[in-house]
Amino acid sequence: MDDEKPIAEQAMETMTTAVEATNDAAVTAAKPVKKAAKKVAKKVAPKKAKRAKKSSKKAAKKSSKKAAKKTAKKAVKKSAKKAVKKKKKAKKSKR
Repeated sequence: MDDEKPIAEQAMETMTTAVEATNDAAVTAAKPVKKAAKKVAKKVAPKKAKRAKKSSKKAAKKSSKKAAKKTAKKAVKKSAKKAVKKKKKAKKSKR
């Protein structure tokens, strides 16, 4: 420490250099961590997208199957109703 400078000023300088050093250390430590995180994200993101695509495809398949079943059931019911109506009409016309 310099003897010519007042103690308060010396303390302030020491503190400032310490703060700067810790800041620099933090920045240099954060850089590789950020880089690694980006790498991981690059690897993980496509897999997640694939999974999402697969699950959406499955869901679409399921819903289309359900819809097909429903329409088939409805068609059967409708045709049965129509047949009943036709029979009733035929009976009426015979009278």
